[in-house]
Amino acid sequence: MPKLVKLYITQVLIGYAIAAAFVGALLYFNVANLWHLVTHNDAGNLAVVILWFANGIVFSGVQFAIRIMGMAEKEGGDTGGKRDDLPVSLEPIPVTVEVRKKT
Repeated sequence: MPKLVKLYITQVLIGYAIAAAFVGALLYFNVANLWHLVTHNDAGNLAVVILWFANGIVFSGVQFAIRIMGMAEKEGGDTGGKRDDLPVSLEPIPVTVEVRKKT
């Protein structure tokens, strides 16, 4: 299996674990009376699964992005971007504008 695919799968699993902890905290602390809504509704289990899945997508994407951006070379290596100096001769140029009077 390629390293990038292995890295992605690992980060997705970490993201879904974080999402499970997040949804568990939401239910435990009863944010927006969520525990009552979930336990007193027939579709409460489905709502929790959808909440976990949607948050898992977000947290997985963030986790993968942080990991990829953290792989950038440091200490004298190429860090990307152009480091050209700005031109010194930046001077404003006057522009004439005709003004018409309303009649």
